[in-house]
Amino acid sequence: MNKFYILWCAILSVRVFAQDYNASLIPENLLKDANAVVRESAEDYVLKSVKELQVKQTHAVTILNSAGDEFSTVVIPYNPNTKVSNIKVEVYDAAGKLSKTYSKKDFNDYTNNPSAALYVDDRILVLRPMSSQYPYTVKSYYETTTSNTVYLNYFRPVTSYDMAVQKSTFTVLNSSGINVRTKITDRPLAKLTHSTEGNLMKYSYENIPALKHEDLAPSISYLVPQVEFSPEKFTLEGKEGNMTDWNSFGKWYYSQLINPVSEITPEIRAEVQALNLSGTTSDKVKTIYQYMQNKTRYVLIAMGIGGWQPMPAAEVSKKGYGDCKALTNYMRTLLSAAGINSYFSVIYDDHSVITFDKDFPRMSGNHAILMVPTEKETIWLENTSQQHAFNHLSFTSHHRNVLAVKEDGIQIVDTPVYKPEQSMEKLNAKIHLGTDGAIASDVRFEFSGGQYDSNLRLLGLKNDEIQETLKNRHYNLKINELKVNNLKNDRDEGKIGYDLSLKANGFSKKIGNDLFFPVMPFYEAVMFSSNDERKLPFENSFPFQDDYEIEYSIPVGYTFAEIPKSSSITTEFGSYTIDFTPKDGKLMVKRVLTINKGLYPKEKYKDYLAFRKQTASRDNTKILLTKL
Repeated sequence: MNKFYILWCAILSVRVFAQDYNASLIPENLLKDANAVVRESAEDYVLKSVKELQVKQTHAVTILNSAGDEFSTVVIPYNPNTKVSNIKVEVYDAAGKLSKTYSKKDFNDYTNNPSAALYVDDRILVLRPMSSQYPYTVKSYYETTTSNTVYLNYFRPVTSYDMAVQKSTFTVLNSSGINVRTKITDRPLAKLTHSTEGNLMKYSYENIPALKHEDLAPSISYLVPQVEFSPEKFTLEGKEGNMTDWNSFGKWYYSQLINPVSEITPEIRAEVQALNLSGTTSDKVKTIYQYMQNKTRYVLIAMGIGGWQPMPAAEVSKKGYGDCKALTNYMRTLLSAAGINSYFSVIYDDHSVITFDKDFPRMSGNHAILMVPTEKETIWLENTSQQHAFNHLSFTSHHRNVLAVKEDGIQIVDTPVYKPEQSMEKLNAKIHLGTDGAIASDVRFEFSGGQYDSNLRLLGLKNDEIQETLKNRHYNLKINELKVNNLKNDRDEGKIGYDLSLKANGFSKKIGNDLFFPVMPFYEAVMFSSNDERKLPFENSFPFQDDYEIEYSIPVGYTFAEIPKSSSITTEFGSYTIDFTPKDGKLMVKRVLTINKGLYPKEKYKDYLAFRKQTASRDNTKILLTKL
């Protein structure tokens, strides 16, 4: 083992002291689309025991322009169980000449509070060593020692768009005797080089060009290759655990993180008794859930066991706030007091689907929800929002799996899969056309599923803000008067609806004495890039359906010159139909757009673009009114 440790130290010393940061040495292919280039990034881990992990990190990035300044910031996290030492930061000019140095005293020390947390014990050191002369290079080096060995987790060479990588390495020297499993996820973006020499594992990527964001691109975590690590034994905040398999990890998770903060106190029992529960299990769960929503609010709590352990349910009960972990466990404890079993469930909440590997247990996930099995169905509860509907998960939580934590282990369970018609915008409109080209319209909107999620924000706005939001949404209309009435969130059914009355000028255009107008006034025009050199796959992150019914009334003395023909389009991406029906001197228009959820290769983007252009063209069908 000693010879590998000596070799590892020798490699590190060469890495730290013998680099040339002349910007002219950056390969030409790495400059394209890049605002910054990582010249070298090295993470060197030494797993000494189940309770000791040492990490040495070197990062050098060349900033090419002002848009890349954000990548110059040096951020070093720490907490009571992670000690930082030997901090060095150097700035080099374009020729690679050292121009300035910094040490720990030059850093600002902040609470690590990305979500306005009320309580956190994580902290960060921050330094922003920018230069007015481009390009320039910022190199940082620091060492950490931690007892939280569970955080030996993954190596991902790219973390952002517009950043190229010249070289990125990751080593693990395992002198602990603990088995560390690895999982390699390859992507076309870069090829991994790796080797194992005794207890030393080495991984590297080189010459990764910058990713440029494209319309409908999936999350960057899906696009980037990575290596994941999972020590079979670990420590988190002084508590040793077993991650040999999901069941072993689940038993530890339940006994160490969940059960100790789930006491049913007399006060909690009294809360539940006061609700006078009746009806089916689903009825009782709904009553408790809506009680919990009305009582609590979301506040990030990042104290406790590495930010993973919920705040005690009794404290949430008294204080009325908590984060996703705390509120989920409080809801679980309330249900338990009512004799209803439920399971704290860890999930990856993301626009793109990220799932847990059934064969690769590791400490992961970024959100907590609650799974409640009943005699008829499984109920899923999102506990962080006072507005969220009962038994409704947002589109960033469906079509994936969760880690349901039980006393006897972890069960990996799939969340619901929504069909397009379960994520619907339903529109019913009556539009009166004027001879001056103006319209007066009364419209009823109703949203469900993923479209419910995207409209929840309306509930937090003031009346004038709601009006301004909807004016912006219907920017294609020259609105001079708009009123919103009956905005309602149906938390039982998971629907948001409102009535919209508006008047707009210039909707119809005059040709002599005749008028013509576009058939579809209410839709958000979707503009996608038609770049012929598409490089990334594309994704429709949730399925949806827009179902519009519009009744047009025309001015006295006018008639329809011609009624357009009904048409339909069907593709793998979705479908579209539009029907025109004259009735009693009016025109009824029914239009249904269905978009399927899917992740598609870049080669199909032109076909998708053609489909959306076809639907937009039909939405823009013009109807001619002739004066009698």
